[in-house]
Amino acid sequence: MRILLAALAGAVAMFVWTAIAHMATPLGRIGFEQIPNEAPVLSQMQTSIGGKDAFYIFPWVDPNDPQMMQKYSALEKSGPSGMLLYRGAGHGMGESMTPMLVKEFSKQFVESLIFAWIVSMIAFGFSTRVMAVTAMGLAAGIATNISYWNWYGFPFDYTMAQIVIEVVSALVAGLAIAFVLSRRTT
Repeated sequence: MRILLAALAGAVAMFVWTAIAHMATPLGRIGFEQIPNEAPVLSQMQTSIGGKDAFYIFPWVDPNDPQMMQKYSALEKSGPSGMLLYRGAGHGMGESMTPMLVKEFSKQFVESLIFAWIVSMIAFGFSTRVMAVTAMGLAAGIATNISYWNWYGFPFDYTMAQIVIEVVSALVAGLAIAFVLSRRTT
């Protein structure tokens, strides 16, 4: 039961921190840019793609083509390349962020549950538990974000900001988890 309570406390701490990070600091916006001449670009995307939500990679080369890397390299030298996460009109957040916030909190609860379970087995004290959770958060932040920067070209400043958000999330979760786990039960 203490592990569940610790996980809940950790998830609440993470949720509050990530809300602050995205709404009250620049961390949640670092690396984002507006498309120059956005209106005609969006109009062309609507005409070309329509309502097909997808994660597009361009230029496209069939991944089963044995010459894929050579063809992609040649296309990349002669034109733009990149990725586009596209949602057609009416397919975005909609009028409510509630479902997305519920999913985010659920993810943070599962993450905190894993953290709490692992550190509950550590016989050392409060600070060791906090450091262990923070280290797990650093590992999680590096695992995805550095790969996205390396392989997909995500902006470096965006990558670093996301890692900072993850590390601080783990730190605040670690503080909450260690606090609950250190409480004596009667």
